[in-house]
Amino acid sequence: MSVREVEEGIRTGLPEAGKQRSTSGKRICVLISGNGSNLQALIDATLLDRDELPNAQISLVVSNRKAAYGLQRAAGANPPIPTLVSALKTYQNKNPGATRDDYDEDLALKVMNAHEGLAPDLIVLAGFMHIVSPTFLRAFGHETNEAPGIVPAWAPARAVPIINLHPALPGAFDGAGAIERAYEAFKDGKVDKTGIMVHEVIAEVDRGAPVIVQEIPMRKGESLQELQERMHSVEHGLIVAGAKEILQ
Repeated sequence: MSVREVEEGIRTGLPEAGKQRSTSGKRICVLISGNGSNLQALIDATLLDRDELPNAQISLVVSNRKAAYGLQRAAGANPPIPTLVSALKTYQNKNPGATRDDYDEDLALKVMNAHEGLAPDLIVLAGFMHIVSPTFLRAFGHETNEAPGIVPAWAPARAVPIINLHPALPGAFDGAGAIERAYEAFKDGKVDKTGIMVHEVIAEVDRGAPVIVQEIPMRKGESLQELQERMHSVEHGLIVAGAKEILQ
C-alpha cells in the first residue's frame, strides 16, 4: 500500500458534521488523551454513508484528561458517543496508596461496566498517553510474560484485541519521540525511511505484532515539522485500516 493510496483512500481529517454514525455492529472502545484526530478518523469511518468499517460502531470513548478535545468530538457525533474520564492522579487522590496497577484494573472495570458487563470487540489506543500494564491486559483476557497476577472474575473468557498506532517501523524507535528520533537518525545518515504501524498491544512498549505497516521515505531538506505533517496525513487512514483488519 503506497502513501498516496492511504491518503486518498480514507480522508478523515475533519468532522463530517450532522451525518449519522452507526450504532450497531461490533463495538469499538477508543482510549485517548488529546486532540482525538485518529478518533475522528474512526468515527467518520463508521458513518452510515461510508463503508470503511462496516458492521462496526464506536461504543465508548475514554480519556485520561478531562480537557481532551477528543471528548468534544465524541459529544459532537450523531448520535453522541458515550464518554468517560478516568485520570491516574485523580484516582490516586481518591484512593490513597493506590498503584498504577490498581488504576489500570479500575479503568478496565469501567470499560466493562460501560458495556453492561460485556467486553467490547476491539480496544484502540489512539494517542492514549498512558502505558497500559499487564494488569490491564489480563483484565481483557491476555496472557503476559510478567509474574502471574490475579485475573478479575469479570474478565472476559476470550481476549479482546487491543491495538495501538505508533509512528515508527517495527523494532525502530520504540516509545516516545519516535518521529523526532527518526529525523535525527536520518540527518546522521543512519536511516533513509521511517514509518507508521498499527500493532497489537503487549506488556513490552510498541513491541506487539504489527497489524499493518506503512513505510514513509525520508526527504532531503525536509524539516521536522514537514515530516510530522506528512506522517499525520497518513496515520488517519492507517488506524482505520488496522481496526478493519482486526474486526474482519
